[in-house]
Amino acid sequence: MNRVRATRLIGSSFGLFFVQANAGALPNAVGIPLRVLAVVALLLLGVFNRRPVPESTTASPPRFGRYYWFVVAAEVVGIAAGLAVINKALHTPAATAGWIAFVVGVHFFGLATAWSRPPLRVLGGSMAACGALGMTLACLGAPASAVSTVSGILPGALLFGSVWWSSRSSA
Repeated sequence: MNRVRATRLIGSSFGLFFVQANAGALPNAVGIPLRVLAVVALLLLGVFNRRPVPESTTASPPRFGRYYWFVVAAEVVGIAAGLAVINKALHTPAATAGWIAFVVGVHFFGLATAWSRPPLRVLGGSMAACGALGMTLACLGAPASAVSTVSGILPGALLFGSVWWSSRSSA
């Protein structure tokens, strides 16, 4: 598996995770079909991902070097520290999904730099905005379904869409 395929697999897997982790807050009539749709999306993107993608067709193949691991480590620390504050100090566990989406979104700015892929900033900004809005909704006491949709389902869809777009544009 080359690096382009690996990044697509990671992106679509996290898209699945975001949807699966947040669909439970929705009514079953909506949550179950969304979960099934997310699995179907993962499988379809897996089919797209099996098409040959020579490393040389991409401007700058993703590198899983030191800077990549620094960005991932910062993301993990950011998520852990934020969750500690949200849960222990602010006592607002409903904002958890929003914080995770926010930090994951911000981490795409680091990846855009590490991989020389400025379009990742669009994904990052969109996910960070979903996370910020989700945290705001949680702090305002919005229903869990609204918070989960904004800070979980939408970021999952953004990840799936980004993987689809990159598969489509390099085909």
